[in-house]
Amino acid sequence: MNEISNTATLPDGHPVQVYFQENDLIYQILKELSTVNPVEDFQKYINIFNQLATIEKRFARKENQLFPFLEKKGWVGPSQGMWSFHDNLREQIRLIQYYIKTKNPEKIAVNMAFLVNGIYRLIQIEETVLFPNALEILEENDWIAMRSGEEEIGWMLSNPPAPFPAVEYIHPSEDTSPRELTFSLENTSHYDEGYMTVEQVNLLFKTMPLDLTYVDENDKVIFYNRGEERVFPRSDGIIGREVKFCHPPKSVGTVLKILDEFRKGTQNESSFWINYKERLIYIRYFAVRDANKNYKGVIEMSQDITDIKKIEGEKRLLDWE
Repeated sequence: MNEISNTATLPDGHPVQVYFQENDLIYQILKELSTVNPVEDFQKYINIFNQLATIEKRFARKENQLFPFLEKKGWVGPSQGMWSFHDNLREQIRLIQYYIKTKNPEKIAVNMAFLVNGIYRLIQIEETVLFPNALEILEENDWIAMRSGEEEIGWMLSNPPAPFPAVEYIHPSEDTSPRELTFSLENTSHYDEGYMTVEQVNLLFKTMPLDLTYVDENDKVIFYNRGEERVFPRSDGIIGREVKFCHPPKSVGTVLKILDEFRKGTQNESSFWINYKERLIYIRYFAVRDANKNYKGVIEMSQDITDIKKIEGEKRLLDWE
């Protein structure tokens, strides 16, 4: 496979053409970075490096847009190999960001050499293997669908690239173009963002680590999820019951005030946190309104955040073994 030597034949805004535009920008940033000494002009060096760090948007577009389309055509190599390459570069960027935070320009200079070499190597593989093969494998409708998904992720470029195809951009929320679905719609219902069966909906609610209760506009409980580890116990007798009878007497007044303000439209959310059985519980109420802003009830959500509050730093590796 020959590398792509000229992208002039690609339409403006084509995803591959945009990747090459970003390549030019990356070369420019790296050249500028090489002329600045981090010891002598630390702030200028940081400013240029921050521009380079936006390469994350490029990685995200490839991983979430380009790679999935290639997988559908049977080419899984980029998802397996190049994604790991991205992660290596991400780790290098995070390391340099740490040395920037700790103001260690000597360490920055040493590690920057590894990052720059890795970026040059990645671009070479893209231009000689990834993009030429992708242009052969994928069809125009694939590139069009891919580009529409890229809008939300963004680009390294200071200004958005030209629309592709060359028509007025349609926001995904307004895109009603039919898509080829790879799953069966039998026994499913259509929701705002997809299709699920009753079984799938029940599994979703049972698996969520949250207590959810839905009270309708008449203050009657119409739903709660039956999770494995509910914070507050519930039984099916609660369905159809007035919500004021579902809370301890000391908290009923607060609950009714919330419902009243939600119904009047003066408030939309209320939050509390309490200690319950030596656990920290986060309780939130959300007003439910239809497209015309009519009050349709309230969602009560409770979550045990005891362990979440203890989280520090980062965890990026599995610890199952």
